[in-house]
Amino acid sequence: MKNHIVDTSHCAIAVTDSEGAGPAVLMIHGNSSCRQVFRNQLEGEVGRAYRCIAMDLPGHGGSGDASDPDKSYTMPGYADAALELMAVLGIGRYAVLGWSLGGHIGIEMIARSDAVAGLMISGSPPVSKDPDSVNQGFLPSEHMHLAGQNVFSEAEADAYAHATCGVNAPFEPFLLEAVRRTDGRAREIMFAAFVAGKGADQANIVATSTTPLAIVNGANEPFVNNAFVSAQSYANLWDGEVHLLEAAGHAPFWEAPERFEPLLLRFLADTVGAAG
Repeated sequence: MKNHIVDTSHCAIAVTDSEGAGPAVLMIHGNSSCRQVFRNQLEGEVGRAYRCIAMDLPGHGGSGDASDPDKSYTMPGYADAALELMAVLGIGRYAVLGWSLGGHIGIEMIARSDAVAGLMISGSPPVSKDPDSVNQGFLPSEHMHLAGQNVFSEAEADAYAHATCGVNAPFEPFLLEAVRRTDGRAREIMFAAFVAGKGADQANIVATSTTPLAIVNGANEPFVNNAFVSAQSYANLWDGEVHLLEAAGHAPFWEAPERFEPLLLRFLADTVGAAG
């Protein structure tokens, strides 16, 4: 396992590299989280079999704050940062695992580059720019407004950290520290840009892109309308279905890794190739 910093035009990006022997997998966390949320995958069978690269987004975790917040703190900006990171690392073809905001970033990436051999998303409804689509894709939640709020009180930071990792999921101090550390402008600018329709039409991307797309959500999603996700049109939906993990919430890879990882391993074998 290797932790290092990679200089990009957006900021210095903190990376954990599992140094597995197989093809590369880029892991992108959610809003106000950090790369350590993928610890189970990095340290387990997935990380040993594949070269798993988990990044901290600009303004998050061990990465620097964006040098140009308006450029970087949007879904398209984050996608460009992720693509630049992999180019700097000299990796030309890879799979992506994106959680929540990270999944939306992954969809933006497949609209911009052929480098992504396969994309697995979790907790990321592929909505269009139509406000009705956005309203249908996300469920009403007492914590949803925090996703775009600049300054958090201690109580709000704690509530957001617990809600996003899963009510029944293991909770560790780093999850709260990640929320506290996040540049509040990252939430505020990203959310405003998303509401304004900046970036690609994600519903159209998944309906037309031939890049294999896997969707693995928790059946008890508190933020995402799973019925909406299942009803969307997909050009290349892996297994022909949206996978729902029973009794799991917004972060099934963290809450139920023993059930999530067999799906991830099978998807990676189908897209970037078998490890070893």
